[in-house]
Amino acid sequence: MNNAEVPIKKTGMHNLFFIACDPKLKGTVMSGKTVWKNPDGYLPGRMAPLMTFYVYMAIAYLLLSAIWFSQYMRFWEDILQLQHCIAAVIGLGLFEMILWYLDYSNFNKTGMRPVVTTAWVVTVGAIKKTLSRLLILSVSMGYGVVRPTLGGLTSKVLLIGATYFVASELLDITEHVGTINDVSGRARLFLGLPDAFLDAFLILWIFTSLSKTLEQLQAKRISVKLDIYRKFSNALAVAVIASVAWITYEIYFKATDPFNERWQSAWIITAFWDILSFALLCVICYLWAPSQSSQRYAYSEDVEEEFDDEEAQSLTRGQSNGDVSLVKQEQKNGNAGISDEEDESEEDKRE
Repeated sequence: MNNAEVPIKKTGMHNLFFIACDPKLKGTVMSGKTVWKNPDGYLPGRMAPLMTFYVYMAIAYLLLSAIWFSQYMRFWEDILQLQHCIAAVIGLGLFEMILWYLDYSNFNKTGMRPVVTTAWVVTVGAIKKTLSRLLILSVSMGYGVVRPTLGGLTSKVLLIGATYFVASELLDITEHVGTINDVSGRARLFLGLPDAFLDAFLILWIFTSLSKTLEQLQAKRISVKLDIYRKFSNALAVAVIASVAWITYEIYFKATDPFNERWQSAWIITAFWDILSFALLCVICYLWAPSQSSQRYAYSEDVEEEFDDEEAQSLTRGQSNGDVSLVKQEQKNGNAGISDEEDESEEDKRE
């Protein structure tokens, strides 16, 4: 067959069929390549809006990083370890959005999607998702604010982080690397189940740790930190409710659209998770923004305990000094009584 161009003048979902009318050609096997191009480039219609979306997300991360790193450098000497982790997540988020845009832009211009480039993008995205979840888990445990380290939980946190990274990396590589169309339902289900199970386990662990941290702060009556953690727990609850609602909508969307007839709005399914992750990161940045008193604020509980100890010691010293003075006065009074008795006895003898 000679090369042929078929102009398409109507927007929609189009399919290409090869039909052989001659019965003698039954069972014929054809090999070849079809090239599809839209007016704006080679990106499929359902993927094209994501390229513009990643531009806006990169700008949003750039603004957030400018605000955060200006405060970060201004109060460098008072930065907490938790704030270093937040800075790393912001940087990775910005890097990920730029890489996704470059990957889509190259695909749109050339019609090719290099495996190495897409693999890099997927790996950076998996690292960012893993660190984001570990950051939320560490904050829920009170790391950097209520406790200086995670103690014996560090190994467990690192283990679940490594497991989640592997599961997320495998799922994203299957979906994006070397493929344009969606993977089969069975493959996605097989690779998506571990990722979904780990997400559910992390949510359960996060809320359990957050509940313990709130109880600890309430018992110690640290009102400022308690107020921050209550705001954080409310934001986290809203994010979880929104996630469950969106997952329900995503299942309904895909179940009722088996032939991708709603391809023009399919990009919103992917974009929502990036928006939700960015919004939760903004909440964390707002609640734990760098300030002049970050170090003193993080360990204010220890200062209060030291102050209480000093006050208690001063009161104890005061009481002990008072007791000693009373004993001395009693001793003086006792000696005075003895001397008076001796004088009376001597007078009796003289008489």
